[in-house]
Amino acid sequence: MSFRAREMYKKVVRRVGSEGNLPAELMESVKNMLPNSKIVMGRAKRGIFAGRHIQFGNNVSEDGGNKTRRSWKPNVQEKRLFSYIHDRHIRVKVTTHALRCIDKAGGIDEYLLKTPYNKMDTEMGIVWKAKIEKMYSELAEKEVGFFPPEEKAKIEQGFDEARAAKREVRREARRALSKMKQLEAGNGNGDQTSKVADTKEGVSPVAV
Repeated sequence: MSFRAREMYKKVVRRVGSEGNLPAELMESVKNMLPNSKIVMGRAKRGIFAGRHIQFGNNVSEDGGNKTRRSWKPNVQEKRLFSYIHDRHIRVKVTTHALRCIDKAGGIDEYLLKTPYNKMDTEMGIVWKAKIEKMYSELAEKEVGFFPPEEKAKIEQGFDEARAAKREVRREARRALSKMKQLEAGNGNGDQTSKVADTKEGVSPVAV
């Protein structure tokens, strides 16, 4: 087990409880779930990198063969991926290799379900995989009912009517707001004209 995997294992044991209070089979399964990579970037904890992390090597000069240390960073992009189980887009940082793996799997949900825990390689990927597995298991326990075409048409009509009513309420609110703004603007102009009239009345005929 690598140093990073040992540190993650210690964190899990601290959160769950002491190692002596838990079954040995459970702790062995936890060890198998942890990634065994040695070098992982810090920003990889906030995205899905699919095994692509920082690499180190040498630049070799052509003349004397002198070597200088250098590093290669992965190509990381920020993308909006659609999750069917969450029914919304999720903004996440991914590598281009991870994008190809997600497209091949058929989506972010399928990629997380098919990829083993020890190959997720990041804490974020492990947490997402556990959450999606839990949501799919809860979804599998629910009963699914199918509506006849007439009921389905009525439900869709009800949704359309609700959307139309919502749009009408918003339109009325905008109209009321515009009327209030016009009234405020009219009151402001009236105050200015009254001030001008007061100043004219205050001037004496001699001054005129």
